[in-house]
Amino acid sequence: MNNCVSDMKNWWQDTFPKGKQTITITDSQGYPVQIAYGEKGKGKPLFLLHGIGSWSYNWRNLIEPLSKYFRVICFDAKGFGFSEKPLHREETTGHQVIELQRIIITLCNEPVAILSESLGALVALAFAQEYPELVSHLAVVNVPIFTKKLPHWGMSLLANTPLEIIEAIDRLRLSYLFAPLIREIMAIERRSVLFDPSILTQENVFWITYPYIEFPGTFLKVAQELQIAAREIENSKNNKPNWLSKIQDNLINIKCPTLIMWGEQDTWFPLEHGKKLHQVIPSSIFQLLPECHHDASSGASDAIEIATVDFLRKTNFLSQN
Repeated sequence: MNNCVSDMKNWWQDTFPKGKQTITITDSQGYPVQIAYGEKGKGKPLFLLHGIGSWSYNWRNLIEPLSKYFRVICFDAKGFGFSEKPLHREETTGHQVIELQRIIITLCNEPVAILSESLGALVALAFAQEYPELVSHLAVVNVPIFTKKLPHWGMSLLANTPLEIIEAIDRLRLSYLFAPLIREIMAIERRSVLFDPSILTQENVFWITYPYIEFPGTFLKVAQELQIAAREIENSKNNKPNWLSKIQDNLINIKCPTLIMWGEQDTWFPLEHGKKLHQVIPSSIFQLLPECHHDASSGASDAIEIATVDFLRKTNFLSQN
């Protein structure tokens, strides 16, 4: 086990030429927060945005192939992965958009392309609406843009658990004490969102669960984000002001070239949502991902790579060779 832990801690070093790097930004609440990131490749900047509960490791199959064409920048959102876990509890809806803007302008001096999935893709859509001057091209995968509920019972459970309880679990390091159980539960859940569950290895499970087990505050952050999501979905259903409806109402204003990719077997956010999104965003391109459930970056990485490179080449982000 010790050797395994030692190997795991080298993932950043093994993946990126400079290993894990950090920048400090001011978050939406005005607090300084340290963001972990890695970058690989040369050329125009391509940012990879992970979904809720994930971190940079979810892009493990795409970093190397995409870095042959672009300067790939992969970061852990505030509170996730290896990024700092804020001690303050309150959070603002849409804070990810503000923080993404500060990360991009810190690392780049030109408009960027963004490849994103799930909640990260929702953030990317909102970002393209609010900061169009910073986005050159947009590629989104399996976006919760038209969802009417949290897609998983575990999410609903966390969304309805008082944050004080989650905070106590983190403080007592219960996830560390029950690490084998945490890994087993999360392995089952991750396999449930893969078209081919057998591709998930024990090494994958170790890495996916690593922040939850090793970094107190990770569970709290996930619960916090899910509670915000549940509130916004409920407000949307009740026709109250909400972030989700605001993004939906402004989709038509996204002018940058946009690629929409959707897993044919995604049961969290069905294919019809992807087709509807394609109809709303002017001049968007739709790409079906066959034999793909919700976890597309893991389960359909080859198809995403081909579609993304082809899209960015045809829309002049990547020069023809």
